[in-house]
Amino acid sequence: MPQTDSFSQGVIGVFDSGIGGLSVLQALRAEMPQERFMYWADSGHAPYGERSDEFVIERSHFITEQLLAKGQVKCVVVACNTATAVAVESLRHKYPQLPFVGVEPALKPALGITQTGRVGVIGTHGTLQSARFEKLLKNVQADAAPKSCEFVIQACKGLALAIEHQTEKEINDTQEVERLCAQYLHAMGPFGQAPGQIDSLVLGCTHYVFVQEILSQWVGPHVHIISTGDAVAKQTHRLVANKLTDATLSVNMSAEDAVQLWTTGSLSALAHAADRWLKLPSVCCHLFEAEANTP
Repeated sequence: MPQTDSFSQGVIGVFDSGIGGLSVLQALRAEMPQERFMYWADSGHAPYGERSDEFVIERSHFITEQLLAKGQVKCVVVACNTATAVAVESLRHKYPQLPFVGVEPALKPALGITQTGRVGVIGTHGTLQSARFEKLLKNVQADAAPKSCEFVIQACKGLALAIEHQTEKEINDTQEVERLCAQYLHAMGPFGQAPGQIDSLVLGCTHYVFVQEILSQWVGPHVHIISTGDAVAKQTHRLVANKLTDATLSVNMSAEDAVQLWTTGSLSALAHAADRWLKLPSVCCHLFEAEANTP
């Protein structure tokens, strides 16, 4: 697809291993309706959470290069917990003039919410086993002292991919997602507000936001479910607030002018997800195919 004039004037790039980062894009658009966005779903190589660090770094750099090649980029939001944990520092090193905003599990907000002192954290293996997450966990616990909090960590192998696949099915086909949610939440222990129970659940993968209703049904209505989309949107807004370019338009611009969505996977799945969760038309969605020599 040829580059349009509107997208040559300045966009905010956003990428994820798949459709999960659409939850972050949703928050970004709500926070900054006047901005243009270019979203990259690397669904052809998902999920990152079960890939090697080297693979995730290579993909993150490749996608950033593709975003930059399509127009003037003011900021890149790494809307993937695994890519943030593994690759964001190398991206900042390679592109020192380009602001990057990452996502990470909202441990500190959860610490301020919990009353029982037990917080659950679910995410991919790649995120929860990363050095970045280990450092985050230690810093949050150190900053909280003398208050103590037990973080119950649960890697959810296959859940992000199941959510990705569900996008390609009928909207009510949630059997596999429900099975995995039940399996992993059951393994974490009791949820609730009584002493010893987990009263807050941190979503450490952007995909999980799209099954929050299923998670809530399992843990109960009184358990706080915490995601990072709003905080990421506010941080991105602060970073681009002083970048006065021609990219700021009327909030009445069309969806096609406001958002471009690219995928390395199924175009129909992306279009379905865009319509289902962001109410965006299929004309915003595009397939990227030129990857013969990429990792």
